[in-house]
Amino acid sequence: MKADWKLKHPVSTTALGALLLAGAGGVAWSADAAAPNPEAQAEEPEGLGEVVVVGSRIRRTTFDSPAPLVVITRDDVNSAGFSSITEALQSTGVTNGGAQINNAFGGYVTDGGPGANTLSMRNLGAGRTLVLINGRRVAPSGTRGAVGSADLNVLPNAIVNRVEVLRDGASSVYGSDAIAGVVNVVTDTNIEGLTFEGRYTAPQGIGGDETRLSVVGGLSGDRWRFSASAEYYQRQDLTLADRAWTRCNTDQFSDPETGEVLDFIDPLTGEPKCYPITGTGSNGVTINTIGTQALTGVGAAGSVGTSFNRWRPNSAITTGLVGFEGVGGGTNNINVRDTFEPRMLNESLISPAKVTTFFAQGSYDLQTLGDAQLYSEVLANRRDSSQVNYRQLSMDYRLGSPLIPDNLADSNFGPDQGTSDGERVGVRAFVGFGNDHSQQRVDFIKATIGLRGNVTPLTGWRYDGLIAYADSDATYDVQSFLTDRVTYASDVVAAPTGTDAQLVRDGLTCRINIDSPAERCIPFPPLSSQTVGGVLPQDFKDYIFRPVHGSTRYKETLANLTFDGPLFTLPAGEMQGVLGLEYRRQQMNDSPDPNSVAGNLYNLTVSAPTRGKDNVKEIYTEIEIPLLRDKLLADNLTLNGSLRWTDYDSYGDDMTYKIAAMYAPVDWLSFRATLGTSFRAPALFEQFQGATSGFLSAQGDPCYEYGTLPASTLTANCATQISDPEFRQTQSIRVNSEGGAGSGLAAETSDNLTVGVIVQHDIGSLGRLSLALDYFDIKIKNGVSQVGAASILDLCYVDPTFDPNEGFCRLVTRDPTTLALSVSDAYTNIATQVTTGFDYSLRWERQVGPGNLRFNANATQFRKQDFQLFPDDPVIEWNGTINYPEWSGTFDLAYQMDKWRFNYVVDWVGKMNSYEYLEEIESESIYDFKTSDYFVHAISARYTSDENWEITAGIRNVWNAKIPTISSLVYNRVGNAPLYSEYDYVGRRAFVTVTKKF
Repeated sequence: MKADWKLKHPVSTTALGALLLAGAGGVAWSADAAAPNPEAQAEEPEGLGEVVVVGSRIRRTTFDSPAPLVVITRDDVNSAGFSSITEALQSTGVTNGGAQINNAFGGYVTDGGPGANTLSMRNLGAGRTLVLINGRRVAPSGTRGAVGSADLNVLPNAIVNRVEVLRDGASSVYGSDAIAGVVNVVTDTNIEGLTFEGRYTAPQGIGGDETRLSVVGGLSGDRWRFSASAEYYQRQDLTLADRAWTRCNTDQFSDPETGEVLDFIDPLTGEPKCYPITGTGSNGVTINTIGTQALTGVGAAGSVGTSFNRWRPNSAITTGLVGFEGVGGGTNNINVRDTFEPRMLNESLISPAKVTTFFAQGSYDLQTLGDAQLYSEVLANRRDSSQVNYRQLSMDYRLGSPLIPDNLADSNFGPDQGTSDGERVGVRAFVGFGNDHSQQRVDFIKATIGLRGNVTPLTGWRYDGLIAYADSDATYDVQSFLTDRVTYASDVVAAPTGTDAQLVRDGLTCRINIDSPAERCIPFPPLSSQTVGGVLPQDFKDYIFRPVHGSTRYKETLANLTFDGPLFTLPAGEMQGVLGLEYRRQQMNDSPDPNSVAGNLYNLTVSAPTRGKDNVKEIYTEIEIPLLRDKLLADNLTLNGSLRWTDYDSYGDDMTYKIAAMYAPVDWLSFRATLGTSFRAPALFEQFQGATSGFLSAQGDPCYEYGTLPASTLTANCATQISDPEFRQTQSIRVNSEGGAGSGLAAETSDNLTVGVIVQHDIGSLGRLSLALDYFDIKIKNGVSQVGAASILDLCYVDPTFDPNEGFCRLVTRDPTTLALSVSDAYTNIATQVTTGFDYSLRWERQVGPGNLRFNANATQFRKQDFQLFPDDPVIEWNGTINYPEWSGTFDLAYQMDKWRFNYVVDWVGKMNSYEYLEEIESESIYDFKTSDYFVHAISARYTSDENWEITAGIRNVWNAKIPTISSLVYNRVGNAPLYSEYDYVGRRAFVTVTKKF
C-alpha cells in the first residue's frame, strides 16, 4: 500500500470544522470554515488525509483533540492588521495579556539580546513555550550570553499555511520547554506556480513604517514536490520624538481628591518637569551639572536652602560659588537640576530592523524501503537590527588637577569613583554626552533531512527518521566609554617639550603619553561651562568612546526516529500507538569584547564568556484507546496517554507523563481533561552564563531621599542602615548575574491540569453556536528564573521583618562605608510558581443575506499568578497587577460574500491594579499604579479577483487607543506608560497587502 504523503489540504473545511466544534475551545482566529472559497471547495479531496495535530504524535483523520487548541491562518493575520506571524503570536489572542519581549525592549538587557522577539505563554517565560515548524523544534537564536529561546523573527511568514497553538503542557510528547504551551508553524506544501506579495503599513504619525515583499513558488512531478519562499521585511525606526506621549516623561503624581498635579513644576517652563530623576521609570539623567562637597552658594530658581553639592553653570551668579547656581543638596533640589535634553528623544521607541528569510522544502518518493519518501527542509534567515540610546558621561576631575578653574580649586567631591587611580575627586562633571548606537546581525540556518515510509509487513505502521542541524551565528556591536582611557585622560601633567601637538591641550597632556607614547591619549578638556554642557572636542570623544564587538554562536543537532501505527482493533475503533527515540546536542559560545570581559566598559556591563554544552537522550511512547463510539450516552469516549524518559548529561534523568480523555455523551456536548508532568533542565545560558554585571540608575536605590517619602516600612528599614534621611545615592547600582550550574541550580519540574467542556449546536434559523470553557492549572516547582534586580530591592526594603541576611535581602549588599548597592540576580530555583485560570470561547455563525456572518469571542481569566522565591518566603500574588492582567480577550466579526471578506477585530487587555501588591502604597495616595481597560480595534476588507490577484486593506488601532499611564518609582516606563508589550506604541496605522498569482 502506497503512503499518501501528498496531503493537498492540511486544513480542509471539514477538518477545521471538527477542530472548532469538537476539539478546540479558545480559538482566537479561524480559517474561513463558514464560507469556503467555491473554487477551493471543488478542488478538495473526498476524504481528509491523515494528519498529526500539535499536542500528539498520533495520526488522525480529524482535528479532535482533548487539549485546548488555537488555529491562526495567514488570512487571519492579515485581516487583523498584523504585519507578521510574529506580531500575531505576541498578541492578546495567544498570550492572554502576558508581557512579551518585542521590539520595544531594544534598550534593555533581555534574553536573546536586543531585537529578539520571543513568546511566553501563560506569562511563564519564553523558556517554557516550545516553538515548532512542521512539528520539529526551532532552535534558539540571538545575541549575547542569554540565548535560550526561539526568536520568532526566523519564521517563514510567506509560506505559512497556519499556526497551531496548544494551550497545554506537552513535555511528554515533545520534551523540555513544552510546559506552558506549544506553537506549531505549518507551511503550505500544496504550491503550484508563483505568488508575489507586497505589504505596506503606514502609521498615522512619522516613523515605524513597515514593508514586506515576498515570492512563493512550487512545482511537482509524479514522484517529487518542491516549494520555496523568499521574503524581505523592513521596519523603520520609531523614536521617542515621534510620539507626543513619549516626548515628556513626568512623575505622574497627583492629589487623589482634587486631581491637582503634584509633579515638580519646572521653574523654567511652568510645566511638570520632563524626564526627572525621581526613581525607576522617570528616565531622566543628571546633565549640565557638577558635583562638589557641600558648599554655600546661590540656589537656582525653585531650590531650597543655601547649601548645595550639585551646581549648574550660570554666569550671572557673582557670589557664593561664582558662575554656578545650586541644584542639589537640599530637600527636593534633585528636581531642579537639568535632567533632559532634546537628544534623549532620539532614543528608539520601536527599534528598526531588516529581515531576510528563505525557506525551501521538498520530497521525493523512492518507491522502495516501504514506499519511502525522502524529504528535506532548509530555513535561512538574517536579521539586522539596531537601537539608539542616550549616554551620560561622568568626568571625574582629580583633586588638585590643573584642569579645574580657580573658583573650584578647593572642591573635594569625594573618593575615587573608578577613574582616578585611587586619587580623590575634586569635581565631578555630569555631562550629557549624546546618543550611542548598537546593532546586531543574526544569521540563522536550520536544515532537516528525513526518510519516512511504511513498516512492512506491519499493516498501517509507519516510520519517520530525521536529522536536523541548526546554527545561529550572531555578532553584536555597541559603543562604550573605556574605563582605562577615561582614567588616562583624567591624569594630566605639563606637556614636555617635543610632545605631539595633537596630544596637547593648553600645555597639558596625559601622563600616559610620557610613559607609553603609543597610547596617544587625548586629555580631558578644561572644566568649563561648555564642557559641563556637553560641548567636547571630537578627538577626545573619539579616544574615550569606542565600538565594542562581541559574537554569539548557538548550535543544535537533533536526531529522531518515530514508529506509529495501529495496535489492536477495538469495537470503538483502532487502538493507536507511537514509539520514538530522540537525541539532541546543544552548544553555546558567547564571546564578549575583551574590554567587556576585563571590566573596562565604563558604567556598562561586565561580561565573561558563556560557553557550555549539553546532550539529552529521550525515549517516548504514546497510546490512544477508543473505548466507546456511537453508544447511548457515549457518542465518543477516548483515552490518550504519553510517557517520556529524558536523560540530560548535566542533570540526570526523569520521567514525564500525560493522561488525556475526551468524552462526548451526545454529539453536541463534549468533556475533556488532561493531566501531565514535565521536566526541564536549565537552558545552556541558565547553567553556564559567564559572570555578567550591569547597572541600575542610582535613583533606583529604594532609600534615595527616603525622608521625603511618607512614613512606612520602607522608610523605617532604610533608617536602620542610613542615618541621613536626605541620602542620595551617587553610584549606579551594580547588578551581578551568572549561570547557576556552579551554585547548585537544579532542574525544574511542573504539573499541568486542564479540564474543559465544549457545546456545539445548530439553533435552527439562528445559525450554529459553539461554546467552550477550559480550566487550567500549572504548578512549577524549583522553577529556574531570575527575580530581577529592581524587584529584589523593592521586596527587600518593604519586608516588615527586614533582615539583611534573610529573604530577598540576602541577595542585596550595601557597602557600610560608601553605602553603594549591589544585587545578586543569578539564576536560581524558585520554590513555586502557580498559574491557574479559565479560557472562555464562543463562536456563532449563520447565513446572512448573500454571505456568511461569523463571530468569535475568546477571553482568559487568570485566577492565580503566584510566585515564591524561597520555601520560607511569603507567596507573592501578581494576578491583576501591572503586566499581569487578570482578564484579556479577542473578539472577531467576519462577513464573507462572493469575492469579498470584511473583518472587525478587537483585542482587549483588562484593567490592572498594583496597590495591593505594593502594600506600602495606598490607593488614595499621590501615586497612580492602576490602569484602565485597553482596547485595540482593527478593520479590514479583502477582495479576491477571478484573475488571480487579491488585495487586503484596513486600519489597525482604528481609534488610536490612548495608552494607560502610571506613576514613576516602581515600574519601567516608556514615556508615562508601563513598559508592556500588549500596549500598541505605534498607534493608528493603515495597511495594504496585494497578492498576485501566476
